[in-house]
Amino acid sequence: MTTDTAKTPAAGLMGYRFNLVGMLALAVILLWGLVAVFAHLLIPYPVGEIVDFDYFGPMSAQFWLGSDYLGRDMFSRIVMGARYTVGISVAAVAIACTTGVVLGMIAAVSGGWTDTLLSRFLDAMSSIPSKLFGLVVVAAVGSSIPVLIFTLSVIYIPGAYRFARALAVNINAMDFITVARTRGESVFYIIRSEILPNILGPVLADLGLRFVFIVLLLSGLSFLGLGVQPPYADWGALVRENIGGLPFGAPAVMFPSIAIASLTISVNLLIDNLPYKIRDRSAQ
Repeated sequence: MTTDTAKTPAAGLMGYRFNLVGMLALAVILLWGLVAVFAHLLIPYPVGEIVDFDYFGPMSAQFWLGSDYLGRDMFSRIVMGARYTVGISVAAVAIACTTGVVLGMIAAVSGGWTDTLLSRFLDAMSSIPSKLFGLVVVAAVGSSIPVLIFTLSVIYIPGAYRFARALAVNINAMDFITVARTRGESVFYIIRSEILPNILGPVLADLGLRFVFIVLLLSGLSFLGLGVQPPYADWGALVRENIGGLPFGAPAVMFPSIAIASLTISVNLLIDNLPYKIRDRSAQ
């Protein structure tokens, strides 16, 4: 007698089952999250201190990821850069998705002028190219961390709104919503107890995708010199700083790029391999 245990996804957190690819992707994401939180404890050298007499130094026992164009330790700068890349992106995606989802559900449930005004206003915002909007705002106001978070969140609110509204409109037309209205339930109750639980899975997947977009946009702004400012740097700024080492194959330009790729690809793989119970509430 044979069994299919080898094909059964491994049990994950809170009873959910992740397949192997999902578990590996989740492990990479959690690793970068822990690195971002405990970065100040992990760095062997201050991020702005010149510790190597050779610029674009190779990997060695003293400098695990080599040194940058000024002789600063790249391991320390990449680890501390994780705090800015991950922290700014998490804050921006949390603001964007929370605002967009709440406004989308309100528009779907309320309808009428509320839906029309919100939809037209956010459609107008989404018509502005995201990179152009980011460049204009950051160049005009400055590239402090609060400005970066605000700019990135504003750029992605319209997309989150449209996605949540489309889901909520479908749920709002179902019979159990009509029953709730007949009982005299408030709009807040319908949103919190009837609509949100039924769109939560797709919203979580959308949040992950927008996190990837924000990481890439932040890295692009930093590559143009409008991100986190020296002596600190996120991963995009580290690529820009050390682009002169590209012809030499310097670790200083390769490893920040690998860090960006590892985070964004892992988030995409996790979304593609989310447990079925998260993607489909009817399976619970």
